[in-house]
Amino acid sequence: MKTDIVLCGVGGQGILSIATVIGEAAMAEELYIKQAEVHGMSQRGGDVQSNLRISDQPIHSDLIPHGAADLILSMEPMEALRYLPYLKPDGWVVTSCVPFVNIPNYPASDMLDAELARLPHVLSIDIERLAKDNAIPRSANIILLGAALHVIGIDAEALQDAVRRVFAAKGEAVVQANLKALSIGSEQIKG
Repeated sequence: MKTDIVLCGVGGQGILSIATVIGEAAMAEELYIKQAEVHGMSQRGGDVQSNLRISDQPIHSDLIPHGAADLILSMEPMEALRYLPYLKPDGWVVTSCVPFVNIPNYPASDMLDAELARLPHVLSIDIERLAKDNAIPRSANIILLGAALHVIGIDAEALQDAVRRVFAAKGEAVVQANLKALSIGSEQIKG
């Protein structure tokens, strides 16, 4: 088992929380894990990216080479496109379909959609709407994580347990909101 994941988005969207949950689950499953993060200007809505490598064999580098990622998990469509050089030809992109327009020359949505549509394996979902419709507005990032369960290669129960551990200090209501988000996300691939 080996899964290389590029997590990306904009500062404040919860990318590093996703990485923490996946990492916690991988360690509980006694898998090897390496992670490298780039925070950029995350305080100002800048690029946040993390390489997350999981394997049942030792991992020698924390960086994912071009053309090797199994999954790009993105909170924002333009950020997903930015990291396409890292994706395997048969890799997956799981992304929010809602742009986070933080620059004046942000590409038009139809251009982003057309670029994503050219890829063989894409799941583009409105995680913000799903989070609001289900009264869990602060858990959109965990909905995205749930939507990628089929690619990550870690048992769903291990990820649920990781959500419980990672969010336990924030109280039971936060834990339950994130468990609900994980479930909502996992249903998206079926749709």
